[in-house]
Amino acid sequence: MTSTPVTHAFWLAGRQATGETTFDVTSPWDGRLVGKVGVPTEAQVEEAVAAAHAVRDEFAATPAHVRAAALDHVSRRLVERTEEIAQLISAENGKPVKWARGEVGRAVSVFRFAAEEARRFNGGEAQRLDTDLGGQGRLALTRRFPKGAILGIAPFNFPLNLCAHKIAPAIAAGAPIILKPAPATPLSGLVIGELLAETDLPAGAWSILPVANDRMPALVQDPRLPVISFTGSEKVGYAIMDSVPRKHCTLELGGNGAAVVLADYASDADLDWAATRIATFSNYQGGQSCISVQRVIADASVYDRLLPRIVAAVEAQVTGDPADGATDVGPLVSEDAAKRVEAWVDEAVRAGASLLAGGKRDGASYAPTVLTDVPGDVTISCEEVFGPVLTVKKVDGEDAAFAAANDSKYGLQAGVFTHDLQAAFRAHRALEVGGVVIGDVPSYRADQMPYGGAKQSGVGREGVKFAMDDYTYERVLVLTGIAL
Repeated sequence: MTSTPVTHAFWLAGRQATGETTFDVTSPWDGRLVGKVGVPTEAQVEEAVAAAHAVRDEFAATPAHVRAAALDHVSRRLVERTEEIAQLISAENGKPVKWARGEVGRAVSVFRFAAEEARRFNGGEAQRLDTDLGGQGRLALTRRFPKGAILGIAPFNFPLNLCAHKIAPAIAAGAPIILKPAPATPLSGLVIGELLAETDLPAGAWSILPVANDRMPALVQDPRLPVISFTGSEKVGYAIMDSVPRKHCTLELGGNGAAVVLADYASDADLDWAATRIATFSNYQGGQSCISVQRVIADASVYDRLLPRIVAAVEAQVTGDPADGATDVGPLVSEDAAKRVEAWVDEAVRAGASLLAGGKRDGASYAPTVLTDVPGDVTISCEEVFGPVLTVKKVDGEDAAFAAANDSKYGLQAGVFTHDLQAAFRAHRALEVGGVVIGDVPSYRADQMPYGGAKQSGVGREGVKFAMDDYTYERVLVLTGIAL
């Protein structure tokens, strides 16, 4: 007997609502129906925006302990429902369940960090102004206030945690938010709504609306939503920014992360560690992470010993059913996504690249792949592959390695395998990226650290405290006649 799929309500100004139509959410692994989701009507979207705009002053003035308690509650409830939510992420996204459990754990931390920041945010900074005669008896007090209601637009690849990175800092800062989850993976974000509904936050402070992408321009243009936080593709992100040049936009866009292996990283243990980390994090999430390892740049002195280790570690990745706890690499989000990766790899091979592992597609799945001798002008060298594909390049010396890492329009994060502290600081100075990870791959992210890119990888920073800074602005209060 086949069970009837659940129809999921969306969240309109803090309450559950259903629209006039639904859409299906299906598994990229086997095509099964995971659930149905209600679609907000135009009137319901307008109601959500109007409510967020109307509550902005009340929410900004909400006591810090109220916002912190709500965030703590969501964090605790995520812990309690970890396995259920991990299975949901795996079903709608195709992410292996072991990685999905890790994603829930990260969202737990994001809401906990946000609760902590809510308690210490906006304490105020006092500044004496009597450093000049005209400022005698004057004191400036600077505090931060929300810029207004936020439009958060989340992607499919981390359907819970990247929703958390929009919602949690907004609540911590006292800014109303309307969240649009990705159409392919809305269910995980809607779970956050279930947990927020259990709190005492004011009505209108948050909505989660699974609207189609073609309905986004109207929301982007709405003057009642002066802040936009977008995670997704470079093309869409910059189109949003170009369409609303007077709004504040935080854009977390693409990358083609480089892992640089320098000459001093040369012991067998060193190379085994580097190969294992590279193989794991070029393929985790099916390579569908902005900071997955796409490029390996290895010094010539270690290249011949490193390359076979990488190939062996990539071939050891377990592919298959994402519901199986042993699976390392599941499907991509759709068959079309896998076909695109296939086309890019085929193009590189036709242009002279050597295929050392993988290169095969099966429906929405693409085998973990290693390429060498890849021409610099093929698509896979220039763009973000967003799939389980790795290119390996040999260079002579540190300067050449850093130049090769910078030879990209992207600049999100880079990893540098070295034991040399001076080389680490040279890398930090030389690499045109938002983050440099020493002794590991570029895929490391702690959710409290500033995260964002340079060049075409976006503008602004996430990481709870840094997102709160983006969502707010400084306002100075000058006190006169003060006995300093």
